[in-house]
Amino acid sequence: MGSMSIWHWLIVAVVVLLLFGRGKIPELMGDVAKGIKNFKAGMKEDEQAAAEKAKELEAKAAETVQTQTPASQPPKAS
Repeated sequence: MGSMSIWHWLIVAVVVLLLFGRGKIPELMGDVAKGIKNFKAGMKEDEQAAAEKAKELEAKAAETVQTQTPASQPPKAS
């Protein structure tokens, strides 16, 4: 009694078909698939933007290190 039998699932399926109609279910699945694709594309764009920003920061850091003059460093004691 606690588990769902095949008859319960068949009744649920019939009710879903009656509520949404035969053509509506594939349309809904297509919309879900498009949403997933758009989500993945957005995640990929975010990762690319983050990678580009990290490269820019690394380039700035390298440039800053190269442009430091030796006069700004204290003289070494011999």
